[in-house]
Amino acid sequence: MKPTLFLLAAGMGSRYGGLKQLDGLGPHGETIMDYSIYDAIKAGFGKLVFVIRKDFEEDFRKVVLSKYEGHIPCEVVFQSLDKLPEGFTVPEGRTKPWGTNHAVMMGKSVIKEPFAVINCDDFYGADAFRVMGKFLSELPENSEKKYAMVGFRVGNTLSDLGTVSRGVCENDDNNLLTSVVERTKIQRFDGVVKYLDDNGAWVAIEDNTPVSMNFWGFTPEYFQYSDEMFKEFLSDPKNQENLKSEFFIPLMVDKLIHKDGATCEVLDTTSKWFGVTYKEDRPEVVAKLAKLHEEGVYPEKMF
Repeated sequence: MKPTLFLLAAGMGSRYGGLKQLDGLGPHGETIMDYSIYDAIKAGFGKLVFVIRKDFEEDFRKVVLSKYEGHIPCEVVFQSLDKLPEGFTVPEGRTKPWGTNHAVMMGKSVIKEPFAVINCDDFYGADAFRVMGKFLSELPENSEKKYAMVGFRVGNTLSDLGTVSRGVCENDDNNLLTSVVERTKIQRFDGVVKYLDDNGAWVAIEDNTPVSMNFWGFTPEYFQYSDEMFKEFLSDPKNQENLKSEFFIPLMVDKLIHKDGATCEVLDTTSKWFGVTYKEDRPEVVAKLAKLHEEGVYPEKMF
């Protein structure tokens, strides 16, 4: 069974008025999402599932989905604040979404096969989809708790314009994830990559240190475990009181590998991630995409 690509797109049409995700950065007006979907199809993915906000459905189907429907089966699911387990209600005053793993949970009804999760506004590169597609498609039938994460080399994910936030990973000798710690300030100084630690000190790390860019691979029972842990998350008074608390994917993965016997393989990739972290990044991203077309990595017309 071909794996599914699950795209986190619930932020579209809100903060950026849809502009960031639908910005035509390629030489023929391609969006970053176009490249991810093109690379995923080439890597053997068989279906797309998008999680969006319900009030954006009409525009999304017209502007986005219509482009891909002739190339690969597509499904749409919806994330909303009030999609909570029975017995729970939205805390008064809360307006912030419940986070990336809550978004993933919305796919439970339509995803019955191994699947990958990505952000819709990050450029991951063809090799990243190749290594994830290979991992998911080679899983034995009915595999459970065998997950993966594309570990981008931190040196391939930086911006020249300032600090970036990345999940810095550690893995064992079998390339299995042992920890992922969110570092909110990472930058290159005089050729050396460093992150700001909790004590305010800059700590040097190797260029090839793996970092998470939110490109995960899961098997379908992940939804069931997420349902159970989300109830625990919502039951914690701290998460009820903090109107900005979020149920993140790394939080879920960390629990499953340390308490429930899951493994998460860190897949190395030569792909160079890029995205528009700062608006000043845009010209460089446009130039990089134009170069990839010139080199024949992408055709003139992808869809």
